[in-house]
Amino acid sequence: MEVVNQTVLRKDNTLLSITHLTQLLHYVTGFGGFIVPLIIWLSSRNSVEGMNEHGKSIINLQLSLLLYIIISIPAILLLGLGLLGLLGVAVVGFVLPIVNAVKAANGEPPSYFLTIKFV
Repeated sequence: MEVVNQTVLRKDNTLLSITHLTQLLHYVTGFGGFIVPLIIWLSSRNSVEGMNEHGKSIINLQLSLLLYIIISIPAILLLGLGLLGLLGVAVVGFVLPIVNAVKAANGEPPSYFLTIKFV
């Protein structure tokens, strides 16, 4: 009897939390808030339990925020409504990763509202 392709998923809530918190690199360095979580997700999605679900949620949030920013920029000419959109994107992009990092540390699934399912 031969065992082939047996993978054991490890439970690492700390890595899941760190993956959510790396989205905040946009606010610290100006870049990296999309690339770093993407690299962590792609490198550990087959070895960490729950990483695939959390990684997809993070990428969907980042792509949705980018789309909202692209829509808000021309909307600035429309009575300044784009400024409210940009402010909303900044607040949501800062608060939701922190909330979901706490959820990941407690072993709960992520919940990002207002995201479009790209991945």
